[in-house]
Parts: sequence; C-alpha cells; structure tokens
Amino acid sequence: MQNVGRYLKKIYNLIVMGKKKSFDLSQNLDSDEILHQEEAMKILIISDTHRQHESLKKVLKKEGKIDKLIHLGDVEGYEDYIKELAGCPVEMVAGNNDFFSSLEKEKEIRIGKYKVLLTHGHYYYVSMETSMIKQEAISRGCSIVMYGHTHKPVIEYDPHVIALNPGSLSYPRQKNRKPSYIIMNVDEKGEATFEICYL
Repeated sequence: MQNVGRYLKKIYNLIVMGKKKSFDLSQNLDSDEILHQEEAMKILIISDTHRQHESLKKVLKKEGKIDKLIHLGDVEGYEDYIKELAGCPVEMVAGNNDFFSSLEKEKEIRIGKYKVLLTHGHYYYVSMETSMIKQEAISRGCSIVMYGHTHKPVIEYDPHVIALNPGSLSYPRQKNRKPSYIIMNVDEKGEATFEICYL
C-alpha cells in the first residue's frame, strides 16, 4: 500500500506541475519495476567462475558498490558463497557444470524498461553461433539476452535484441586471455548502457 500511495502521489504531482509523461497503470505495483525506473542502477554481470573466486573478489573491490549481480552459470555449488561476497541482490542460472543444482536453467527478469532472458547458453549452441539464442529471446518478448558458456566476452546489438556474454572471470578464452565481466548501468529513465571490462 505504501508503494501505491507513493506512485499515486507522483502521478498527482506530475499533473499539477503540468509535466507530460505516460504511465502504465496496469503494471504490478508490488514489483521492483517502479523502483528500477526511478533509481539508477549499477549491475555486475559475470559467468563461468568454476569454483575460482579471487578474480570476483578483485572485481567487487574495483567496482565498489553494485546494486545487483547477475551470474550466468557454472557456479559449481558456490551459490551461497557468491551471494555473500556480492552483498546485494543476486540473480543466477545453472550452467552445464552445475550438476544436481537447484538453480533454474533459465530466468526472465525485468531491469529498467527491459525484459531480460538469463541463460547459460549451452542449450542454444552458442559456441557455434548466436542466432538461435537471439531468436529465442525475441520469441519471448525479451529485448536483452544474457548468456555465458563460451568464456568469451561479447556485446551484440541487433535491431530487436541485445545479446551479451561477460566471458569468464576464471578461465578466459578470448585472445587477450584476461578475466572479463560486463557492467550494465541503468539510468533514472530505465535506459541501459553496457561495457566489457577486464582485470
């Protein structure tokens, strides 16, 4: 009820001040979506840590405060440890090496104005090409798909979807062989920018 009151008050203030802005009154006021649209966020995206966490510790120290951590699989039983290290909300999916894990294989979440598909990627043969995983995201109404598995960082901007892979913090396979991750910044309007970073 507190969220509803704050939301209605904001609409009233916008009308009184003569500001023009559209609102979707059908959205779920109990979700975090409104908060994401009002506050900037810094999100750390990682994958394929494979039980090695020294690089993650260095990244967390280097980047300072983050608002969310997304791990795209191959945590290998260290879910709780990574959540403790992160000190913020964490989203995780299972990878091909997460045997007997209770993690979901895929998740759809909302970040800012974007619907995002999280998956490790091995079910979509991402080591060969990314057309299948991008088509899957589009078919689900997702404008961003995040995946791992290849241990190679990439950001692809297609007309209907953004596909990104943070690479691996533990066993990088790209040419420079540097541990990699992606920082996603979301502004107050819900707009996102992405940057591949290296240790």
